Amino acid sequence: MRYILLDRITSVEPGRCARGLKAVTLTDEVLHDHFPDYPIYPGALLVEAAAQLAGFLVEVTENRPSEAPRRALLAQIDRAKFYRPAQPGDSVELFAEVAQSLDAAAKLSVGADVRGERCMRATLTFVLKAIDSERLHAQRRYLYALWTRELPDRVWLP
Repeated sequence: MRYILLDRITSVEPGRCARGLKAVTLTDEVLHDHFPDYPIYPGALLVEAAAQLAGFLVEVTENRPSEAPRRALLAQIDRAKFYRPAQPGDSVELFAEVAQSLDAAAKLSVGADVRGERCMRATLTFVLKAIDSERLHAQRRYLYALWTRELPDRVWLP
C-alpha cells in the first residue's frame, strides 16, 4: 500500500502557508472496513494527509538550492480534534500554516475542511534531518512536482 494521502497542492507561500486537496473515494481501501455500511475516512489519515502538506511546506521553506536537502520528520502531534467525518465523494481541503520556525524544527497549525465545514484541526511539530539517500530525494522531488504541477509559480523543489 502506498501511503501518499495528499492529491494536490493548490497554493504555497514558503514560510507562511500551503493549501491542498485530498479526494475521498470508495477506492480508498480503508473505507471498506472503516466502517461497513457507514464508510468514513479515518481521522488519523486526515492528520497524516495534513502532515504531508505541512512537511512539504517546511521543506520548501527551510531548504536552499545550494545545500543538501533536509527532510521534515513528524515529531509531535498536539491537540488533534475532529469535528465531522469525511466520507466517500468528499473533497477535503487541507491547510498548513507556520506557527513557529527554528533552524532545525517547525511547529505548524493544520486543518481539514469539507464543503466549508471544519473537519479536523491539530498542531504538528517537525524536525529537519539530513538523510543520505538519493533515492529518497528523487522520490520526494517527483512527488512534489506532481503535487504542484498546476501551480502558476513553481516553487523550488528540494
